Amino acid sequence: MTAPLPIDGPTAPPRSNGELLFAEPWQSRAFGMAVTLHESGAFAWPQFQAALIARIRDWETGHAEGECWDYYLHWLGALEDVLAADGTVFADEIDLRARELAARPAGHDHEDAHSHSH
Repeated sequence: MTAPLPIDGPTAPPRSNGELLFAEPWQSRAFGMAVTLHESGAFAWPQFQAALIARIRDWETGHAEGECWDYYLHWLGALEDVLAADGTVFADEIDLRARELAARPAGHDHEDAHSHSH
C-alpha cells in the first residue's frame, strides 16, 4: 500500500526536478509520519487528502495579509486532524506537546561537545 501523491494541484507536495522538496528537517519527518501511518493502516489516504484539502481551503479563504504559505504546516495540521478525528490523539495533547517542545532552549539536545554535523 503506497500513498498516492498527486504531481500537481493544491494537495501536491512541493517538488524540484520531480523530487520531493523539503526546506526543513521537520517537513520530511511530518511527510514520513503521514505516509508511514497510512501504509500501516492507521487511516485511508482519501481521509488524509480530504483533511489536507480542508486545511488548504481554510487558509486560502482566511489567511491574514502577509501570512506566508507553508505547505507542510497544512500537511502536519491535516495529519493531526485525521489522528484526532479517530481518537488516536487528542487536540489538547498535541497543543500541550507543541508548547513543551517550543519552550526548550536552543541547543537543548547538544550539551556535550561532539564533532559531527547535522
